[in-house]
Amino acid sequence: MWQFKADGAKDTVLLNSADGHKFNGPNNLWIDAKGGIYFTDPYYQRDYWTRTKPDIQGEKVYYLAKGQSQPIVVAETLQKPNGLAGTADGKYLFVADIKADKTYRFDINKNGSLSNQQLFVDKGSDGLTLDERGNVYITGSKGVTIFNKQGKKTGLIAIPEPWTANVCFGGKKKNILFITASKAVYTMQMDVQGSTKNASKQR
Repeated sequence: MWQFKADGAKDTVLLNSADGHKFNGPNNLWIDAKGGIYFTDPYYQRDYWTRTKPDIQGEKVYYLAKGQSQPIVVAETLQKPNGLAGTADGKYLFVADIKADKTYRFDINKNGSLSNQQLFVDKGSDGLTLDERGNVYITGSKGVTIFNKQGKKTGLIAIPEPWTANVCFGGKKKNILFITASKAVYTMQMDVQGSTKNASKQR
């Protein structure tokens, strides 16, 4: 995991292993108000890798506290955690289990750990993000599906491609939705802004 400065300064390697073991493949991340980083580590075998199996047992969600050199495991019961994002008030973290085709909501504790795992919707996701009202945007085969705080589907942004992978808010006012799909990047002007205090960061 690298950190790149906006001014073009030299990059910094934040993480390259967990207790000496190579990660599966850190995928999505979200930064909290304290500067800590939540990230998922699913295993997707790549044809250009020399390794053929994971070095770490299980596919987990980690939290790297600001200033620390090693992360802690905050969720390890999901089959293949992928997209994740937290609420602007720092109370909840949403994590998509793409293999189980479900998205869960966790309580965020003061020390960065997670608790009270609850099913949010019976739909997994590659990437996800939240807006300022707490609506959750989930990607997949038909575009970007929008759910309100209660997990009720309220909309679908159809994308004319087989797969939408990641989604996030950007622009000066954080009111432009960026969507990465199989062959292109799409943008959409929104009537809402992204979660203002803590923006979802995607791989």
